[in-house]
Amino acid sequence: MIRTLLVANRGEIARRVFRTARAMGIATVAVFSDADADMPFVRDADHAVRLPGNTPAETYLDGAAVIAAAAATGADAIHPGYGFLSENAAFAQAVADAGLTWVGPPPAAIESMGSKLESKRMMREAGVPTLPWAESVADAAEVGFPLLVKASAGGGGRGMRIVREAESLAEAVEGAEREAGSAFGDATVFLERYLDAPRHVEVQVFADTHGNVVSLFERECSIQRRHQKIVEEAPSPAVDDALRQEMGDAAVAAAKAVGYVGAGTVEFVLGPDGNYYFLEMNTRLQVEHPVTELITGLDLVRLQLVVAAGDPLPPEALAPVISGHAIEVRLYAEDVLNGFLPVTGRLSRFVVPDTVRVDSGVESGSVVSPYYDAMVAKVVAHAPSRAEAAAVLATALRRSHIHGLTTNRDLLVQILREPEFLAGGTDTAYLDRHDPAELGAPLLLAGGATAHAVAAALALQADRRDQAVVQQRIPSGWRNNPSTDQQLVLDAGNDDLRTVQYRFARDGELAVTVDGNPVDVVLHAVAGHVVDATINGVRRALRVIISADGATVYVDSPLGASSYRVVPRFPDPTDAIAAGSLVAPMPGAVVRVLVESGDSVAKGQPLVVLEAMKMEHTVASPTGGTVSDVRVTAGQQVDAGAVLVVVDESETAGNQAG
Repeated sequence: MIRTLLVANRGEIARRVFRTARAMGIATVAVFSDADADMPFVRDADHAVRLPGNTPAETYLDGAAVIAAAAATGADAIHPGYGFLSENAAFAQAVADAGLTWVGPPPAAIESMGSKLESKRMMREAGVPTLPWAESVADAAEVGFPLLVKASAGGGGRGMRIVREAESLAEAVEGAEREAGSAFGDATVFLERYLDAPRHVEVQVFADTHGNVVSLFERECSIQRRHQKIVEEAPSPAVDDALRQEMGDAAVAAAKAVGYVGAGTVEFVLGPDGNYYFLEMNTRLQVEHPVTELITGLDLVRLQLVVAAGDPLPPEALAPVISGHAIEVRLYAEDVLNGFLPVTGRLSRFVVPDTVRVDSGVESGSVVSPYYDAMVAKVVAHAPSRAEAAAVLATALRRSHIHGLTTNRDLLVQILREPEFLAGGTDTAYLDRHDPAELGAPLLLAGGATAHAVAAALALQADRRDQAVVQQRIPSGWRNNPSTDQQLVLDAGNDDLRTVQYRFARDGELAVTVDGNPVDVVLHAVAGHVVDATINGVRRALRVIISADGATVYVDSPLGASSYRVVPRFPDPTDAIAAGSLVAPMPGAVVRVLVESGDSVAKGQPLVVLEAMKMEHTVASPTGGTVSDVRVTAGQQVDAGAVLVVVDESETAGNQAG
C-alpha cells in the first residue's frame, strides 16, 4: 500500500491526483515554487514543501529537490503528473534508487518511448506505420517539405515549428531547440514529414506487472492551436468498430514491445483514407484523460496507484466498454483575437455551473503567472450522445463567470456549436478553415450587447450612490436638472465602445439610450450584484460585478458575458506612450534582441523575441523606419506594456515593406 504520495507537479494536475489519493486514504504532499505559494493545490495537500525560485528549471524540474521533499515529509511514493519530469527516465530511476515507489512506467520504457526519436525507431522495427523523418538538417530533403521540426522530449506543442521551404529551416530549428531546452531540459529536435490536415487520434493503454495490457479506446484531439490541443473527445467520430480494434491492437503491441507498465498513450495521425501513422508514445497520464474516464467509468489515477502498488488491473479495466460520449475543452488565459497571446494576472471570479466536470488549478482570486502554462481549467461534459455533450458543454461555458482575465471561452463555445464540428468533420486544419478571430469574437445572444451595457450603467450608478457620503437619501440617478442625461462610455475591447445615456424623471420613469438608440427600460431593483430589469420587453436578472477601483465592470446573464472598461471622462495625459513604441504584449523574459539603435528596419521585421509560459513570441516592427531606442537586453524580465524598442517611421516605409 502507498501511504503518502508526493505529486511532483502543480496546478490542476496536482489537484486531480490529490482527489483520488484522498478517496483511497492516501496522504498527500505538494511541492511548490514561490510563484505558486498561494495557489489552491498547495492548500489541498496534507503537507507542502517550497522549492525556492519561480522558473521550471529551478523548481519543478529539479529532481533532487523533489526527492528531498519526499524524504522530508515521509512520502513513500511519487506521482509525476504530466509535463515537467513525468517523462524523465533519469528522474524515475532516481526515485526508485531512493527507495520510493514510482507511479509510472519503468525507466527503460520511458527512455525508449519518452524519446520520440527512439520510439519511432522501435515502431518501424515492429512494423507499425510511421511518417518519414530525419535527425539532421542535412537530411531534410529526404523527408520532404512541408516538414515539422519537433522536440524529441516533452509535448504540448512546445519545441515545434512547421517549415514549408528550405530557406526557413535553420531559423525554425534554432527556435525549436531553444524552446525545447527551456520547457523540457532537452534541446534535441528532429524533422518529420508534416501532413497538412490529418486527424489526431490517440489510444489510451494501460498495463500492469501481471502481464495484462489493454486498450481503453481512442480519443480525438484534432482541434489544435500552435500544435496544442484545445478540444478533445472520446470516442472519435471518425473511428468505427473495426478501425477501433485495429488501432487498439497496434497500441497494445507498442506497449508490450517495451515492457510497459501503467498509463500510456499511443498517438497516431489518421488520414481521410483510413491509413494511420504512429507519431509518439506519451509515457504518462494525458491532460485529456477525463474523457476516457467518463466514457469508461474508470478512474485512471486510481488504476495508476493500484498498478504501482503491484496489484493487477481490476476486471472492469480488463473488459472496458464505451458508454456515451465525452468532450473536453481547455480553457486558456489567452487573447484569441491577438494571435492567442497568453494573458497573465488575477482571476477575480471563476465559477462554472455544476452540470459539467471541472479540473482546475485556480479559483476566484488566483493569479495566472508568466512562468507556467496558461491553462485555467479543463471543462468536460458527458452525455448519451455527442450532440448532447456538445450542447451541455457549450451552455455551461457560456453561463460561467470568468472575470479578470481574457480567455478563449468564446472560441470554445463557437467551436462546440459550429456545423462542421457537430458533423464530426474535424482535423488538424480545422482552425485554418475557421478563422479563430471570427469564432472567438465576443459571443452574446441577440440584444445582449444593449442589455449588458444598460445593466452595467445602472449598477455603476447604484454603486456610486451607495458610496456617497453626503445626501444619501437622494434616489439613485436623481438630478437637479431633470432635462440633462447622465452619460457613460464603456469599452468592451477591440474598438467596441458603448455610450449609455440615461435620465431618471421625477415620477421615477427611466429614459435610456445606447449609442443614440432609445431602449425601453423598467428598473425593478438593484440588489447586491444583481440588476433586475425589463429591457425591451423582457425581464431578466443580470449579475454585475464592479472591480474595487470601479474601472472594470463584468456582466453575466442568460444572454452571455461581457466585460467593460469604464472610459474616464478626463483621461490622464501622462498615460500616453510615445509614437513608434513597441510594447511587450505580455509579461515574460527577453530571449533575444535582434536590433540596435540606429538600425534600419522593414515592416514585419522581427525585433525582439520574448518567452512566456514556455513559448516564444516574436515582436515585429509594424512599419519601416529607424530604431531610435532599444530599452531591453537579453535575459531581462518585462511586464506587459513595457516599451521594448522605439521605431521612428520612415517616409519610405511603404517601399521598405514592399
